[in-house]
Amino acid sequence: MRNTIGLVYYSWKIYIGVVFAITLLLFYPVLLFVLSFEKLRPLSFKINIMWSRCMRIFCFYAVEVNRKVAKTDEPFIIVANHTSYLDIFILYSILPQQKFIFMGKSEILKYPLVKTFFKKLNIPVDRKSSIRSAKAFIQAKKELKNGWSIVIFPEGGIPDCAPTLVPFKDGAFQLAKTSSVSILPITFRNHFKLFSDPDTFCAPAMPGLSKIHIHEMIGKEEIVKEEMNTIKEKTYQVIDSYLP
Repeated sequence: MRNTIGLVYYSWKIYIGVVFAITLLLFYPVLLFVLSFEKLRPLSFKINIMWSRCMRIFCFYAVEVNRKVAKTDEPFIIVANHTSYLDIFILYSILPQQKFIFMGKSEILKYPLVKTFFKKLNIPVDRKSSIRSAKAFIQAKKELKNGWSIVIFPEGGIPDCAPTLVPFKDGAFQLAKTSSVSILPITFRNHFKLFSDPDTFCAPAMPGLSKIHIHEMIGKEEIVKEEMNTIKEKTYQVIDSYLP
């Protein structure tokens, strides 16, 4: 019985992988062209929104969000728990009015097609090198000044104990404090059930309803006033409060 269920789960993961590959190949030429010109770069965000919606349609994922975030000209840092690859493409669907980029592990650069547009649009972080990490931090501050919000998963990756949170790393909160920008906490409540680790045979994967809670913004005035560790702990507790 366990093997049968595992086979169903794994078949669904393969299906999502195929959809991801096909949609990526379809959008890749347009995305590559847009990213070749700095003035066209904001269009890449709209392309990613279209890609996100295609993924959701063909993978049968509906979304339940408690509220919408009002459009603002001031960039902010989006901080969320990370339990699934769904977190990444679904974010474009729930925040289509606020252009953002990801700050993520440089390991993603090992995938040929993903490497090109991730490096051109997002910010890879090589945690093994303090110099390259510092350069990524400087680039993130520059992108905030240019009006791009930044997504950071402060757990540093998908933890083995998901959905239980692991301690947050400092990066997102240092960036918010030194750049004087707000933080938007988000809780992905059930993505670990909808699409878990693709490498684990019996881990769950299925179509369904993505449940997301967007919390109140932690304002930049509070971030500037309070200690970094205080803000980090508050964000942790806020995100954790909506996890099962």
